[in-house]
Amino acid sequence: MAETLISPGVLARENDQSFVTSQPAERGAAIIGPTVLGPVERPTLISSFSSYQAIFGGALQSGSGEYTYLTSIAANQYFQNGGTSLLVTRVTSGSFTSATSSIVPNTNVIVGGAEASGSLAIVNNFGETAEDEFRVTVNGNISRFVAQNPAGGIPVDNPPLYFLSTGTTTADYIDNLVAKIDSAAIGVNTDDYTTNIGITSSAIGTSGNTITALTGSSSTFSTVLTLQGGIAGSGSTSAFELETISEGELMNTGTASLSNGTLTSGSTNNVRWEIASANTSSGVFSLLIRRGNDTDNNKVVLESYNNISLDPFAPNYISRAIGDVSTTLITEGTDTFLQESGSFPNISNYVRVKEVITPTPYYFNNDGSAKEEFTGSIPEVGSGSFNGSFNGALGSNIPNGRAANFYENIGLGTDSDTQGVVGDDYNNAIALLANQDDYQFNVISVPGLSNQYQAAQITNVMNNSISRGDSIAVIDLVGYNQQINSVVNAAGGIDNSYTATYWPWLQTVDPNSGMLVFIPASTFIPGVYAFTDASSDPWFAPAGITRGGMGQVVRAERRLTSTNRDTLYEANINPIATFPSQGVVVFGQKTLQKAASALDRVNVRRLLITLKSFISQIADNLVFEQNTIATRQNFLTQVNPYLESVQQRQGLYAFKVVMDESNNTPDVIDRNELIGQIFLQPTRTAEFILLDFNVLPTGATFPA
Repeated sequence: MAETLISPGVLARENDQSFVTSQPAERGAAIIGPTVLGPVERPTLISSFSSYQAIFGGALQSGSGEYTYLTSIAANQYFQNGGTSLLVTRVTSGSFTSATSSIVPNTNVIVGGAEASGSLAIVNNFGETAEDEFRVTVNGNISRFVAQNPAGGIPVDNPPLYFLSTGTTTADYIDNLVAKIDSAAIGVNTDDYTTNIGITSSAIGTSGNTITALTGSSSTFSTVLTLQGGIAGSGSTSAFELETISEGELMNTGTASLSNGTLTSGSTNNVRWEIASANTSSGVFSLLIRRGNDTDNNKVVLESYNNISLDPFAPNYISRAIGDVSTTLITEGTDTFLQESGSFPNISNYVRVKEVITPTPYYFNNDGSAKEEFTGSIPEVGSGSFNGSFNGALGSNIPNGRAANFYENIGLGTDSDTQGVVGDDYNNAIALLANQDDYQFNVISVPGLSNQYQAAQITNVMNNSISRGDSIAVIDLVGYNQQINSVVNAAGGIDNSYTATYWPWLQTVDPNSGMLVFIPASTFIPGVYAFTDASSDPWFAPAGITRGGMGQVVRAERRLTSTNRDTLYEANINPIATFPSQGVVVFGQKTLQKAASALDRVNVRRLLITLKSFISQIADNLVFEQNTIATRQNFLTQVNPYLESVQQRQGLYAFKVVMDESNNTPDVIDRNELIGQIFLQPTRTAEFILLDFNVLPTGATFPA
């Protein structure tokens, strides 16, 4: 309809103000620690506990015992309490590697040996005499080259005999000689064909085998070239090679198998592969990734890739279908980052393509038939295993004697080890997660580390949260069986609103062994935060009977009295209390900031983290836009409705956003700056409730 009035009339216009404000991108928790499986020092985003188990495994068997890493317990608690996004970074002792496996094609493909080279002298009058010839010996096989079909002077009892019957000049004879030698698969390069021929060995041979060329007439021959030192080539090669994404000796399934096809080293934690079908006419095959301990009659297929090809120009190329990206940890000065190599993102959760050894580019002829030189590269139907992985210098993820350092024994011993690793093993992972652009989360914990035993790593975690400004670190101050005074003293040296700590340790049931074990509080707290986010909002206190109940906890290490709780809370340590009817409950929500302000509370810090995250995402879209009223208004129309929704959901008492000419003056604009000011009045929690019970005499008047 018309949008203007030219003649008198009524114009009805629509102004849609019902746009729904977009929500911030969801950020979950980050956990660093050892796991049974998985990529080492590669932060991996997980969306469910089943995905976690598939990638990082479950229980660890060491000797006759079974243990569960705190990383796994924390992940389980987090997802059980409503968490939806978890960034997991595995740490290990030693340098772990992936296991590999080569898939054999359906026919042997010859691989040449090492090359040798030399120069073969040519007499200028070669071919002028009927008896002129060259003899070339390759691995004991003699080939004879003569300039023309002799009338009878050259014997023919040493085949093969090659006649250079075309040409009338020395140059013509030499050209034909070069062609004949090439056809004998020796490999010839002509430099100055009137004087010499450069020869390079390309034949299969072993060290010591020689390629010898002789020249002469009648019965007199002279050796003019000998090529030696070739390395034996292989009689066959692989079509392609796979490697496991998970690292460590546990991924080695071995080649030995039992009668039912079970691999003797296969387990629920590793994998094997199978070529289920292969079609040389169409150039495709099917690849299955199976569980390591299944049988031929009862296959457990984890992933399947059908109709994949070795043709790099095909849409179903194996690297494109499965992925071939690997990463290398790089440290440059104070920067630690992952450098990727490969062409296609990883699709599989278990393997990636390490190399396609015999690709089949443009597999078909123009008439649609398969090219003969490529059909032999299609892999054979069959199954195989993985090998070659190792656990680094220490030889095992749980070195001898360390299996006991689980649960309440964490930190005991001269090296303060925790679950088979030590504090330094966490350094790379902590440095990686300092990168705010690549890794996003709103809470981080390192269950198993404490300020008592691994102070350097705990300090780095806290400093990362401060510098990032978008996450809160949940730390443990002390190990198991410590006195309250020790806990209070440990908190005294920390002043940080981006960190919170909880005490005491908690007893729970190990989800794998069923044993009652004591574990540090930081294992559970990300789950408490997740429950708060799911049931309320991040700006609600993750504490109290409503949101701080810990149903999976059997009991606390110590039943705190009211005086104990007061002592801890005055030191900014959040007590975990035990009540007769409610059980174990988080009963504090202070950060470790010493100064009294709104930011000495966890709910306010998490409110600021949430708001900064959302508003920063909006501001990111304004970078390099025109510094005009329209740009500022675009910012305000997105931020104000969101803050109104936060206010309606009890996160703010009041707010104001200013981005106009008052703070974007001409000199600010000339500096290519855009300034916005957000004023917030966060809501406070009712932590101290005072109830006055007034007893009045009969007949007294109640106050108005």
